[in-house]
Amino acid sequence: MELCADPVVATLEMSEIKGKDGELSEGDGDYESLPPHASLTIHMTAGAVAGILEHTVMYPVDSVKTRMQSLQPDPKAQYSSVYEALRRIVRTEGLLRPLRGLNITMLGAGPAHAIYFACYERVKHTLSEVIQNGGNSHIANGLAGCVATVLHDAVMNPAEVVKQRMQMYNSPYRNLLDCVRTIQRTEGLAAFYRSYSTQLAMNIPFQAVHFMTYELMQERLNPHRQYHPGSHILSGAAAGAVSAAITTPLDVCKTLLNTQENVALSSMHISGHLTGMANAFRTVYRLGGMAAFFKGIQARVIYQMPSTAIAWSVYEFFKYFLTKQQMEREAGTAGPV
Repeated sequence: MELCADPVVATLEMSEIKGKDGELSEGDGDYESLPPHASLTIHMTAGAVAGILEHTVMYPVDSVKTRMQSLQPDPKAQYSSVYEALRRIVRTEGLLRPLRGLNITMLGAGPAHAIYFACYERVKHTLSEVIQNGGNSHIANGLAGCVATVLHDAVMNPAEVVKQRMQMYNSPYRNLLDCVRTIQRTEGLAAFYRSYSTQLAMNIPFQAVHFMTYELMQERLNPHRQYHPGSHILSGAAAGAVSAAITTPLDVCKTLLNTQENVALSSMHISGHLTGMANAFRTVYRLGGMAAFFKGIQARVIYQMPSTAIAWSVYEFFKYFLTKQQMEREAGTAGPV
């Protein structure tokens, strides 16, 4: 695959920008940071669009992943592969069944990813100034990813709970509102954050590995940090695959806490609701041993690779497009001196 795109079509050299005098002047030379030109609104808008597309395009595979992570699935919901699962779900439960819960995911993904990307860019720039005098720092990238994750998960966790309840086989909820009301009435508001600590324990290392892998790949494939779709897609896919595989055990525990799988908890003689990451780890191990921690890893990696590639490519495109529009407006407003 040829990674060098036509510079007229595919690149925006951010090291040379038009100044107010109409001449080309030296900028920061780093497309990724763009502190004077990429406003908070640009990062948030690009992040929101990227987040919604990331979660919607591959959503059917995410539904399969949730079912494949079931510790004691119904015999009718035991699948050997992602393709076989999707085929059987569509055939036995209807064409739209793999999309159940998509509405709450879209409602959560927009604001969550707007905060996520805006926070990441700002924290990364600030820490890079301190650690590397404005240069690229893997430590800054990882720490920025961790901080962004804490805020992202605070918004997204309730949506994750509802989504996974809707995705399960024989889900008892009629629709989104019925699910929200039933959880609130029978388990209380705390149920929407029961898995928050586990989600953070999973997503902080996930995002640290994710951002460091992405930035490392960008250093190799796109060292001048131009807008380069091919490099963003490849870097995003690699970052998604590595981070997804590493954190699968925590994702299995998160799914158990979110779904409160009745058959599995009953077999362990657990009354009430399972809480806490330590309890989730013990339950998963007792039910299936070490192998249980990697249930659904195939679906998770298949979901994350294109999802992360989509998120980064869309985010970088919108950041490029919106920044270019803003620069042109500023140049037009300034006019000749």
